Amino acid sequence: MNSVRHRTATVDGYEIFYREAGPADAPAIVLLHGYPTSSFMFRELIPLLADDYHVIAPDHLGFGHSDAPLAGEFTYTFDALAELTSGLLGQLGLDRYALYVQDYGAPIGWRLALKHPERISALVTQNGNGYEDGFVESFWTDVWAYGADPGPDTEPGVRAALSVDAIRWQYLHGVPDPSLVSPDTWEHDFALVSRKGNDEVQLALFRDYPNNRPLYPLLHEFLRTSEVPVLAVWGRNDEIFGPAGAQAFARDAKDAEVHLINGGHFLLESHLDVVAGYLRGFLGRVLG
Repeated sequence: MNSVRHRTATVDGYEIFYREAGPADAPAIVLLHGYPTSSFMFRELIPLLADDYHVIAPDHLGFGHSDAPLAGEFTYTFDALAELTSGLLGQLGLDRYALYVQDYGAPIGWRLALKHPERISALVTQNGNGYEDGFVESFWTDVWAYGADPGPDTEPGVRAALSVDAIRWQYLHGVPDPSLVSPDTWEHDFALVSRKGNDEVQLALFRDYPNNRPLYPLLHEFLRTSEVPVLAVWGRNDEIFGPAGAQAFARDAKDAEVHLINGGHFLLESHLDVVAGYLRGFLGRVLG
């Protein structure tokens, strides 16, 4: 089995941590994590792909083992995180790759695809939203309010998302058998977002999140014109990004493959083998 390497690269003066595995000359797949986690979420998926693919899984700035400058020292936006990711992939010499996106990884991945569409060999979205259809309004009301008018009246609603209870909920809601999900997941994430000053990092990204929505029509046009192969494998019980967000990809992506699984937002924790099976089958067909 290919060993997973744990590396860092300096991009625009910041240390970006990434996990790497598989043959360097194999087709590449880049795994982009969501909130509030890191490349840790892919720790068990990477070895299942590494025999046949060159796998790269970075930690976004402010997350995981990457540098986490304070919000007053770096302007945290999804544009900025995408630029750092693009810089990392450039340093690694990746000029053609598939993208696997989840949660925050989706708007970062969409920016990579729109900036360099010729580099994208395939798209895999696992509860990574790209359509208005995907937003579960009961979850997003507080985010939209905070983005529109940041301040003491709207901040408490989003700050609550930094609590251990909220992070635990992200992992357990919609999972038929919660005993499958290790407590290490939410304890790991909570410890990292609880670092001094990291709350302001996360609040900055909450404020910026509404700026991802105008990208969606551009993404849809890219899907139609590029005919890039798309796999949407989704926890159908997700109360953050609902299953309609997965099914919507079939509107614009030619022959999109959509699978709704009886799980929640962090599907890899409860249905790793199911997701890996669909993923390997898809990559085998589209990448060879």
